[in-house]
Amino acid sequence: MRRQTIPGEVTLADEITEIIRGRIIAGEYSMGERLVENQIAKELKVSRTPVRDAMKKLLSEELVEYVPNKGCFAKGFDSQDMKDVYAVRAAVEQLAVVWAIRNRTDKEMEKLRRQLEIMSLYTAQKSQEKLLQANEDFHNMIFHMTRSRFIVRALRTYQDYVHLARKATLSKEENLPEVYREHEEIFKAIEAGDEELAKAKIGEHLNGSAKRAAERWKAGIKISNSKLIP
Repeated sequence: MRRQTIPGEVTLADEITEIIRGRIIAGEYSMGERLVENQIAKELKVSRTPVRDAMKKLLSEELVEYVPNKGCFAKGFDSQDMKDVYAVRAAVEQLAVVWAIRNRTDKEMEKLRRQLEIMSLYTAQKSQEKLLQANEDFHNMIFHMTRSRFIVRALRTYQDYVHLARKATLSKEENLPEVYREHEEIFKAIEAGDEELAKAKIGEHLNGSAKRAAERWKAGIKISNSKLIP
């Protein structure tokens, strides 16, 4: 199990929340595993207070369950959670492409085009890790093109879950050309300024991603934070 230390203090409780959340989603903490505040605090070299605050946030996200007189336990992430992630993504990202079309600039479109070229390169090289990051950057660019801080905030609330879903999707080499083609079609629709087509293409992409992720999940593929396990 890969362990991390805090690189620097921004909001310490938020940093710790992100680390624990990532471990739960990635399966580094198994479902039902007890999360001992003292052990986590010692490992991350912090006091118990920010760890306790992190647990409260994770309780509100329902990733952690509190059992009286016993402590906090990881609830895990299952196939239904994966389906829910894609349902939320579809709602948010179809709105995002419409707003991106209405607010895009030529400079942003050129940047998005270059990002698509980077994805093409990594697809040809079958570089899954690099393609994963390029994929995320492509979507993030579209989110920022909306000019909506609320859209960006919505992305941040479930980005860890989306990251896990993308890892599942891109962990199979034969999926890579199809994933690239879907992004190419999204780009062309945005470039053409066709809002309905862009919504359709992002919907097709997310439906395809959901099916690919479900197949990998059903096959029992473990997705770790450190690497993809095919």
